[in-house]
Amino acid sequence: MAIEFTKQDIADLNPSLQRYFREERDEELSELRAKLLLDFLMKEIAPFAYNRGVRDAEAYFRARV
Repeated sequence: MAIEFTKQDIADLNPSLQRYFREERDEELSELRAKLLLDFLMKEIAPFAYNRGVRDAEAYFRARV
């Protein structure tokens, strides 16, 4: 299941990606490029982080039951 962002979510997240690229890579990232990067991260990386979080939560609750 893909995570969908609202337009407001994208508007809130894009500046963070742009700031990271400016501060860490000395590169300017346009709004379009930031959105495309966000799309890529959500498609390729987020599922791994989400699944890890689910496994960690399951292990936590199983240990307490």
